[in-house]
Amino acid sequence: MKRSLLAAALVTFGGATWAETPTLTVYTYDSFVSDWGPGPTIEATFEETCGCDLKFVGAGDGAALLARLKLEGARTKADVVLGLDTSLIENAKATGLFAPHNGIPANLDLPIEWTDEVFLPYDWGYFAFVYDKTLIPDVPDSFAALLKSDLSILIQDPRSSTPGLGLLLWVKAVYGDKAADVWEALAPRIVTVTKGWSEAYGMFLEGEADMVLSYTTSPAYHLIAEEDDTKAAAIFDEGHYMQIEVAAKTSGTKHGALADEFLDFMVSDAFQSIIPTTNWMYPAVLPSGGLPDGFIAGNEPEKALLIPIPDVESIRKEALAEWLSALSQ
Repeated sequence: MKRSLLAAALVTFGGATWAETPTLTVYTYDSFVSDWGPGPTIEATFEETCGCDLKFVGAGDGAALLARLKLEGARTKADVVLGLDTSLIENAKATGLFAPHNGIPANLDLPIEWTDEVFLPYDWGYFAFVYDKTLIPDVPDSFAALLKSDLSILIQDPRSSTPGLGLLLWVKAVYGDKAADVWEALAPRIVTVTKGWSEAYGMFLEGEADMVLSYTTSPAYHLIAEEDDTKAAAIFDEGHYMQIEVAAKTSGTKHGALADEFLDFMVSDAFQSIIPTTNWMYPAVLPSGGLPDGFIAGNEPEKALLIPIPDVESIRKEALAEWLSALSQ
């Protein structure tokens, strides 16, 4: 990996003074650092100007990422954590392991106003069930229709995966006190529950189920990267739950200024222009070149759902209990 000198960081060894290259460690989810994810390009781009070694560490899916951080506590080696989302912000803040950022950019392009002083968004999207258009002629247009169908689905574990947790909150946002009944009806449709998104989506592509919990933007990958227009997202009348992915610096980092520099870079055009065709999500700041052709399928949700961030934690506990009860029967 290319390393450059940072004149501000000096060490003395054997009577000689040498410049030391600092390492900024960023914990994130596995797909972000995969060969096809945004990690490698972002790493190379940031290192061109930071005078540092940017080190991404994959730690499972988003919820597993927070679990690892809790386990490590103040001993964590992470300087920045990237990959939590709106459903985990309050849980993460309660750890006391995160510090405020430098300020909210004025050019954020999100469906909601962003006011959080600790976490900064870097992308967003809508959860959806993705299917193969050549195999499913009668596509459900609502949760009710999915429950009445004989379609099989793959989902992720809400205890380790942010999409899995997003589905819990989606069902809760739509059905409220009746969510437990929905899970009991949906349970027979579930082929398996995977630890993370990558495993579930891989099984779907191998034909293990009719539909997989993913994002409305997932078909854009197949269309743009593979020239395959057979994948689509089922759009539900009740609306779709929104996910906003975020990052923050840790309170114990020894590289606070460098962590702030990375967060500023994260909402810059250089970073944001990489997101659409590597992480396959909407960028938090619209890139100067706009979105690539074919990125928007033309059937985006008409109704966005999002439980207020301060209310998520109490609702999450109830929703998780309902989910566990239904799937254990």
